[in-house]
Amino acid sequence: MAQKRWALSVPLDGFSLAEHADIAREAEGLGYTDAWSLEIDGVDCFTPLAVTGMATEMRIGTAIANVFTRGPATLASSAAGLAEIAPGRFCLGIGSGSRPIVQFWNGGTFTRPATRVREMGQVLRQVFTGERVTFQGETLNVNGFRLSRPLAAPIPIHVAALRPGMLKVAGEVGDGAIINWLSADDVPTPIQIARAAAAHAGRDPEALEITARLMVHIDPPSPESDQFVRRDISAYMNVPVYKAFQQWIGRSALLTPMWEAWEQGDRRGALAAIPDRAVEELTLRGSMDDIRAHVQRYLDAGVDTAFLHLQTMERDPQRKREAILHAIRALAPGQS
Repeated sequence: MAQKRWALSVPLDGFSLAEHADIAREAEGLGYTDAWSLEIDGVDCFTPLAVTGMATEMRIGTAIANVFTRGPATLASSAAGLAEIAPGRFCLGIGSGSRPIVQFWNGGTFTRPATRVREMGQVLRQVFTGERVTFQGETLNVNGFRLSRPLAAPIPIHVAALRPGMLKVAGEVGDGAIINWLSADDVPTPIQIARAAAAHAGRDPEALEITARLMVHIDPPSPESDQFVRRDISAYMNVPVYKAFQQWIGRSALLTPMWEAWEQGDRRGALAAIPDRAVEELTLRGSMDDIRAHVQRYLDAGVDTAFLHLQTMERDPQRKREAILHAIRALAPGQS
């Protein structure tokens, strides 16, 4: 059985990027194997990994680099830089993001996301071999690009996927699939689809790595933390791609009251309509022992790499830092 990997999501809230070097070194000593970065509205997905990759021997990965907001040459060049910093330890996670990120924030057009991700994966696969690439696709055209600094080895490509169309892309062109916002009980469903697609494409389905970003709320349960968690859920689940995912995975009955209130402009009502069961299924909360046991449930369900996205409602900067550091130490693999 392949090694199960415990990872941290970076950047960590409340810490400068320069401080991540010391935190990463401590995390590595505690048994964390990886650091995976997100990219929404803070720093880019590559810079935190450069800090971590220089400071440690941890594996590093993007989760994700957006295929709409960067062209193939720019994306390949950024990946090549991290591969030099962390040779053999960098995974490029790519994905389509969502309409707000692509269109509202970056002026792009969010259309045919599965095709765009598939074609980007195909182009990058060629570029990483060192060859000069000419590619004419339905969403991408590349004319004669080659990396001028050859890679020591091809970079693994992981694909962020929610529903069947993108899960099939992950199986067809990816070395891994990155899943998100699902319960441990949901995990076998996307895995089966992605691995079936890999087998259909003539690839080894068991070689497809499954990585999951887990939403870990480290505050003790309270009415205030309940509201914080519900705000997090509503912020994601009313984005069309996540709404469609929850409908597909079978959570319509739980979340339809929230969606209806949200569509009517009733934000407070939407929060109140999120049932406790949805909170329990989609987030990890409770004592540190409870959270660690919950992470293990995902690993037991088929996840290969679980990376912990630590969140707290604490606003005091020093207390926030202390809470996150405490969680990193308390949730480390092998702690009891």
